[in-house]
Amino acid sequence: MSGRARLTVFAALATLLTSWSLAGLVESSGWIAQAAALLAVQAAVGAGARRVPLARSLTVAAQLLVSLLILVFMFAGRGESTGDGPLAYLVTDFGALFGQGVRDVGEFAIPAPLTDGIQLLLLAGVLLVGLLVDMLAVTLRTAAAAGLPLLALYSVAAGLATDDSGTWFSFLLAGTGYLLLLLAEGRDRLAQWGRVFGAAPRGRVSAASGYGGGAAGGQAVAPVRTGRRIGVVALGLALAVPMALPALGDGLLGGRGTGDADGSGAGGGTISAVNPLVSLQSSLNAQDNRVVLKYRTDSTQVADQYVRILALDEFNGVKWEASGRPLSDVPARMPNPPGLGDQVRAGASEVRTTFSAADTYVQRYLPMPYPATGVDIGGKWRFEPAGRTLVGDQLGKDKFQNVQGAQYTVRSMLLRPTVRQLQSAPAPGDAIRADYTKLPDNLPPVVADTARKVTQGSKDDYTRAVKLQDFFAVSGGFRYNTRTASGTGPQAVARFLEDKEGFCIHFAFSMAAMSRSLGIPARVAVGFTPGERQSDGTWNVSMRDAHAWPELYFEGVGWTRFEPTPRSGISIPDYSQAQTPSSRPSAPSALPSASATEPNAAPSKADDCPPELKKLGECGGPAAAQKAGPGAGGPSVLAVLGWVAGAVALLGLPLLPMLWRARVRGRRLAAGSGAGAVLSAWRELGDAAWDVGIAPDESLSPRGAAARVVELGRLEPDATDAVRRVAGAVERALYAPAGADAAYPGLAQDVLLARAGLLAGVSRAARLRARLAPRSAARVVWAASARWSAASASAATRLSAARLRLPSRPRG
Repeated sequence: MSGRARLTVFAALATLLTSWSLAGLVESSGWIAQAAALLAVQAAVGAGARRVPLARSLTVAAQLLVSLLILVFMFAGRGESTGDGPLAYLVTDFGALFGQGVRDVGEFAIPAPLTDGIQLLLLAGVLLVGLLVDMLAVTLRTAAAAGLPLLALYSVAAGLATDDSGTWFSFLLAGTGYLLLLLAEGRDRLAQWGRVFGAAPRGRVSAASGYGGGAAGGQAVAPVRTGRRIGVVALGLALAVPMALPALGDGLLGGRGTGDADGSGAGGGTISAVNPLVSLQSSLNAQDNRVVLKYRTDSTQVADQYVRILALDEFNGVKWEASGRPLSDVPARMPNPPGLGDQVRAGASEVRTTFSAADTYVQRYLPMPYPATGVDIGGKWRFEPAGRTLVGDQLGKDKFQNVQGAQYTVRSMLLRPTVRQLQSAPAPGDAIRADYTKLPDNLPPVVADTARKVTQGSKDDYTRAVKLQDFFAVSGGFRYNTRTASGTGPQAVARFLEDKEGFCIHFAFSMAAMSRSLGIPARVAVGFTPGERQSDGTWNVSMRDAHAWPELYFEGVGWTRFEPTPRSGISIPDYSQAQTPSSRPSAPSALPSASATEPNAAPSKADDCPPELKKLGECGGPAAAQKAGPGAGGPSVLAVLGWVAGAVALLGLPLLPMLWRARVRGRRLAAGSGAGAVLSAWRELGDAAWDVGIAPDESLSPRGAAARVVELGRLEPDATDAVRRVAGAVERALYAPAGADAAYPGLAQDVLLARAGLLAGVSRAARLRARLAPRSAARVVWAASARWSAASASAATRLSAARLRLPSRPRG
């Protein structure tokens, strides 16, 4: 293998090894095999272009064009079509899918599902980096600079990764690939770092290239061994030093830390919760809408049975989060919920719910109805009494118990407080009021002012809570929109009150903050709405059922759910409807749940519906209404014809060299029998020999060239005589006196006979290559390159002449 070929292989290998660092960003790693195949094609195109040879700019352009065409045909038809015909499928669909991938990256949490858009972005990014590495290392022969795009690729992956467990392995792969690329680029440069202890065996290493060659199976010479040792030591130090120096902290390979807040480990006494709202917006906007939970319950009021994960009870001025609270062992029977009185407990009933979590649902907190009284589940779990949540215990270093694939049963209480009980609730205790009415000092005054204005004239906390709920859900003019930025700081509440547009996070956070400003203890619960009932009596909870709601505390009742979010499919508790209108808000949800149990009061307008929901038919009309008439739901005849034409064009691309040679051969052999025809036939004979591996030698005479073709082509007697007759005709055409007859009636037959003899003298593989990928097709590229150079020179000459003709500016 030549030095440049070796460099091409290792450039592609370095890109592929570095791209492994992107594997942790998506759920599936199947795209890596596709990336490897595409990088191989891209490298092969570059190697072929350099062998022709082409200009450097044309080599890069050819690689870019082939890579783009492959991506276009791979992903054609997967995006949103904006027209018919091949142009829509191959161009506009491709652009739409690229834009969709950009939106998917912003919507999904890591690891994200491998959607078509994200897959396109990954493959396009790897190919772009591969093109830059190949251009720098092979085309421009500066392999050291090729480390910059590799570093950029690794840095993007490392910066986005949420799990540091495999970071060291990704860095090791990337570093190894770059080191191999440097070794392939110049052993002579690495040899400058070490001393040459002995001369290389003759023929072992090329003095010109430094890539080795000649004798096979020999050991590496001393300079190369020295360079390898230095590279291994440098790579080892890069891996070992960050781990040996704790002061480096979160460096290139440093972890972010996942231990408990008090460092107590598996038997820890507190929990520092990871905010689950990071992925709530992604779940609401999920396109695949995966089912995360299945359950069966004996409850008679499933619409009120929200599946709760945890409560966020601390507003620190930046965001709502779960405060660190003591943990204990999970009791067989959980204690009574805080604040629940005997009168409300007497009217409650206990329900039993059996859950089954999906294998793809990884959550450290156990989803269950509130308030749970007992849980039957395997594994290591801990109980947090204040929020009545179960959290997975530590199983090992950076590993915790989670709900993935778990099956468990929860016993919970179905509380039925009355309006009278809530209205007559006594004031909460000092401890509850102190913990759950805290507000940051930087909370904008508009929050408390709006709360007092909305609840003006109310005589008790219950009435104030209902008025706040109605303000958001009915009378305040708020709109539900999952595309709104999910800021959670104190200024975000003020912006939400001004813009009046957001999703459940904004409504829950704002009502909780306003309730606290009125002295009502409040917190925010995170979990799921009940989901969608199945035909077998079970319920499915999907990603779009993710939800957040405020819980307000009333002495004697405990923590009570309210529902300020104006979204269809949301169940408003009976106890909060005593003073509320029966209608829902005039601006309904932009993202209705599949489990909707109550109709929307007013149909949404088409202008208010996102394009994603228009495809699903969730904008007030059936999806079938979008396309009416025969043939709706399938491509048009013009589109099918466009697909067929595109497929024919794609299949015909590899056949273009063969078709060009056949056309040129027919034109040359149909030129007649004069002197011009003889020279054309001679060129055809030379190209036929070139196609089987006999490169043309312009320095030889016709007779010498014929003897070379006969010898190297190992021709049979008939083909040998044909070649000699054509060579003799060429000599007569070139050297015969003027007026001599140079006619040769059997010229075309002799050329075809010689070509058949040349093809018969090579192997089947060589014969197939001579026909499908003839070497002489390089003349097309040479001609195009010559015309381009001539046109460039002509343009430069005209430009210079035009500048000379410009009148000079007079001085003075």
